[in-house]
Amino acid sequence: MSGNFSRSQSTRKPGVTATSGGVVAAQHALAAEAGAQVLAAGGDAVDAAVAVSFAIGVLEPWMSGPMGGGAMMLWRADEKKPYALHYGMRSSTSLDVSHYPLSGAGKASDLFPWEAVVEDRNVTGASSIAVPGTVAGAAEAHRRFGKLPWRDLLQPAIAHAKAGMHVDWYAALIIASSARELAKDKDAAALFLEDGQWPKIFGWTALSDIRLDQSGHAATLERLAEAGAEDFYTGDIGAALIKDVTDKGGFLTAEDMASYRAEWQDPLHIPYNGANIWAVPTLTAGPTLAHAISHWQSAYTPSTVPDGTSFAAMAEAMRAAYEDRLTNMGDHESAKAPGCTTHFSIVDKDGNMVAMTQTLLSIFGSRTLSPSTGLMMNNGIMWFDPEQGKPNSLAPGKRCLMNVCPVIGEKGERRFALGASGGRKIMPAVGQISSFLLDYGMSMQDAIEAPRIDVSGGDTIVADERLSDDVTDALSARWSLATAKRMPFPYAFACPAGVLRDGSTNSGTTETFSPWGDGIAEVRD
Repeated sequence: MSGNFSRSQSTRKPGVTATSGGVVAAQHALAAEAGAQVLAAGGDAVDAAVAVSFAIGVLEPWMSGPMGGGAMMLWRADEKKPYALHYGMRSSTSLDVSHYPLSGAGKASDLFPWEAVVEDRNVTGASSIAVPGTVAGAAEAHRRFGKLPWRDLLQPAIAHAKAGMHVDWYAALIIASSARELAKDKDAAALFLEDGQWPKIFGWTALSDIRLDQSGHAATLERLAEAGAEDFYTGDIGAALIKDVTDKGGFLTAEDMASYRAEWQDPLHIPYNGANIWAVPTLTAGPTLAHAISHWQSAYTPSTVPDGTSFAAMAEAMRAAYEDRLTNMGDHESAKAPGCTTHFSIVDKDGNMVAMTQTLLSIFGSRTLSPSTGLMMNNGIMWFDPEQGKPNSLAPGKRCLMNVCPVIGEKGERRFALGASGGRKIMPAVGQISSFLLDYGMSMQDAIEAPRIDVSGGDTIVADERLSDDVTDALSARWSLATAKRMPFPYAFACPAGVLRDGSTNSGTTETFSPWGDGIAEVRD
């Protein structure tokens, strides 16, 4: 790169381009490959999304899975129309607020600086589990737009679960980072740890083939494939989940599961410098993105490359947008929290698109495993403020506020699907990458690899150390500024994945330093 992206050495991840087929970009290449194979078999982008959703829940079990929630944006090429689908988690109608008394011990230990609760009951363990939505979301999208049979779409995930997730250096690093919490649940410890305390990495070498025993997860997926998504909520799988959660001290009822519905919503339209961006409108970071973009697009005129003026305008707009979010929406996630979500983007040969984000919330969710199903459980209750009388206070039967921000964008013949993982870092990343694509005509690879800033709360702006002096000087003249490297773990910035359709050519890629992420093109015989 040139211009303001010139500092330090360059590390690149080759993107993928397809002139006659679709592309899948996901945080695990094997999950992306599963989606690409579905496209090659004649599947729609939505079919591929279902396959990727379940496969990545096996391959990256600390980020997402059937017990999670999320949201997606879709583009239907034949209608030239976007769709928004919300499938976030909710608190149980049986939840007892008195079970979460404040401890008086200061702030909580995880993502949110709430007042601490006795025994961290809203953060870890079964009492932190919320009603899941991911299966309902995948099933509803498939019901409306899918072409291939549901059971076929789960086969890649089943195969990966039967083989067991490979524990390489990156997996061992992630497991080690949460080993102390995983050890508190005997079932999670049995899956991820040796002797209840060490990651399953003893004797590891570059040639090792250490794998998790995910046979329980595989059996659940096989049942889900044959019985259909409704079994997860009203059948044998649902009954097993309810029993496991309640046996471990959580709140989950048959009524909670049977009444859960994914919700189609009118997409939030964000006009942008003669282009269009669409986002999910409620209980996501979509409204915060709209707030930020509406401010910064009027504050500068794009030049040939992003410069100090543009970055300063974006920083000011994102600070104002987050101040409004924290005040009025009740979301107070720590900007220093690690990424704990996954995102993938898909475009098929016809131009249909999906941007899908799913999460367990914290890394490894509640750090609790359902022994009957082999599934890691979410900790969605942590999204709520345990203090009463706040905008986002804990209550029964209440939807969770998420930071997910999948988007569809277009300008002329160029259209993209984009999103990221990374908590509150997601919105700033999605906003800046959208600007790079729309204002400067970058390729998806260049836009994702371009250095960014993170403005997601607190007094300090974090800037990629590769940014030029022009940019860092403009930022440091107004705000406290810190610089950071792009690294595999922990992420100082979000971890994006996007696909781009320019005319009839599709391309896609993921965060450069995502060790497992990649874009995979459809290959037809």
